[in-house]
Amino acid sequence: MKKRVAFIFAGQGSQAKGMGKDFYENSETAKNIIDEVSDKTGIDFKSLMFEESENLGKTEFTQPAILLVGLIAHKLLSEKLDIQPTYFLGHSLGEFSALASSGALDIVDAVKLVNRRGELMQKACSNIDAGMMAVIGVSDENVNIICEDAQKEGKKVWGANFNSDGQVVIAGIKSDLEYIQPKLKEVKAKRSIILDMSVSSHCELLESATSELKENLEKSIKDSFSAPIISNVTAREYSSKKEAVELLTQQLISPVKYRESIEYLADKVDVFIEFGNGSVLKGLNRRIVKSIPTLNISDMTTLEKTIDELSNSIK
Repeated sequence: MKKRVAFIFAGQGSQAKGMGKDFYENSETAKNIIDEVSDKTGIDFKSLMFEESENLGKTEFTQPAILLVGLIAHKLLSEKLDIQPTYFLGHSLGEFSALASSGALDIVDAVKLVNRRGELMQKACSNIDAGMMAVIGVSDENVNIICEDAQKEGKKVWGANFNSDGQVVIAGIKSDLEYIQPKLKEVKAKRSIILDMSVSSHCELLESATSELKENLEKSIKDSFSAPIISNVTAREYSSKKEAVELLTQQLISPVKYRESIEYLADKVDVFIEFGNGSVLKGLNRRIVKSIPTLNISDMTTLEKTIDELSNSIK
């Protein structure tokens, strides 16, 4: 029986110096893509990704770099193996990578789009002490209760990424995030760590960015999807430009329902393939659905390993 596959893409936080370099040095396809995208966008991706660069930590550059490496990994697999996914899924920024891989975005347009998305996010948070906090060991329900109680006291905190059981990221004003840390400890949080970020993703603090982002989505997205995409906002599939524009606009100010998305796919796919630097989603998936394997492609070695495993299992 033919295996049912979901292609998945990580978001911000998966970046690292040297990402994509192995692809660039060992694949003519990857080299051509990076050179062409650098030329057409004016962003020197070789310098950004392969050398020490403070820009790699800036949202407007982090996002296109992560997206580009994920799309290259996807392209290299498609050159080697004729495999069509049943679904696409991305975590936060990764949903844009999923959109491009499905055929609904050209790669250069996708890079320009997420570059602008990053600029809009940074602009929305420029005059506030925005931040995000990772919380380990607290249920989604308790996170929501604590955030809602804090909001009643005038604090600006929201559950932003619901990644797996007991792993949540909260967005908001840094001082307000610090305010709720003792309350998280009261409900047995193992850790609550303020992340090194200057934006608050997936919350109301980004409301001012939604209008221009929507305009850019309207201009860039095509009504061409090779398979449905699972929305971060609804944890359900969509496959039209109209839905993509609305959902990706809403995604900016809505929590990422990653755990719920993977649970939704649990009886619909047999294997996940993660594209891009690292294997962040592979780790999350192990905690959510242990019975479904996640393969990953982050360099030439993992590309060949994944091809071998797929060749042996997908008939």
